[in-house]
Amino acid sequence: MIVFFGPAGAGKSVQGQILAARQGWRWLSAGQILRDAHDSELLQMMHEGKLVPHEVITRIMGEAISKAGDIDQVILDGFPREMPQAEWLVNSKTDHGRDIGVVIVLEVPREELLRRLAIRGRADDTPEAIDQRLAIYRQEMYPILGLFSEQHIPVVHIDGVGTVGEIHDRIYAELQNRGIAL
Repeated sequence: MIVFFGPAGAGKSVQGQILAARQGWRWLSAGQILRDAHDSELLQMMHEGKLVPHEVITRIMGEAISKAGDIDQVILDGFPREMPQAEWLVNSKTDHGRDIGVVIVLEVPREELLRRLAIRGRADDTPEAIDQRLAIYRQEMYPILGLFSEQHIPVVHIDGVGTVGEIHDRIYAELQNRGIAL
């Protein structure tokens, strides 16, 4: 498995989808899977900015990972978001048969995130809301990245500034160097 990390606007989904299409892999976005479940209670929680309970998201993601059993690689986007989810992912290999091969962290400066999110144009993408999301991201992600490092899972920081193609080339080169991509 390849796990993408980065704050809102870093380009995780775009890069994950391009990589999946290029390699014939499966891109699994936690947010998209939850939206596709058409569960009104889950959708309401997401709309309110609440995190979906650990038991629910791990069950849903576990099912999605297992369904991709015949696909060479799975790319996770937006999961894990909390430490219990990261621990579950590390410890659930027996359930879905996959190791985490690499964690890709897209590094994008705040000013560039503000620019990208302004283009995206969502009403909740105010500078204040973005700063709050960045603070939460750092609070939640750094311990998760620490856990992955402790488990000897490679964590690679990629410069997420440039064109979509330039960023993709950096990611792809890293995956080639690790023998993950051809």
